[in-house]
Amino acid sequence: MNSAHRRATTYTKRDIVRRVAEANNENLHTAASWVDQVFTTLREIMMTADPELRIEIRDFGVLEVKPTKSKPKARNPKSGEVIFVPSRRKTHFKPSKLLKSFLSQPLDGRRLQGPDLPQT
Repeated sequence: MNSAHRRATTYTKRDIVRRVAEANNENLHTAASWVDQVFTTLREIMMTADPELRIEIRDFGVLEVKPTKSKPKARNPKSGEVIFVPSRRKTHFKPSKLLKSFLSQPLDGRRLQGPDLPQT
């Protein structure tokens, strides 16, 4: 099976909680409250964007909320009707140099390890 048809591995919040609990020798309940609080805080900060903001997390990346331009002459592909699309906000993630350099390594079928990333 070639890599273009391989299904991506999905990690859930529960997987993140398990890793945080193991890394800190804590129980799952305590780690879950930490992880929930981080995600809740990030979401609340992003929802205050009026119209844009930037959250910079060193060695991880930058989360941004950016405004889009309105489109006065967009076309509905199904009906062909010309419609107006108002401006809105969108999210954008820019990886850190560490993450970007790791992700830019060629895929050659073997598992790659970053310089500061834990072995899994």
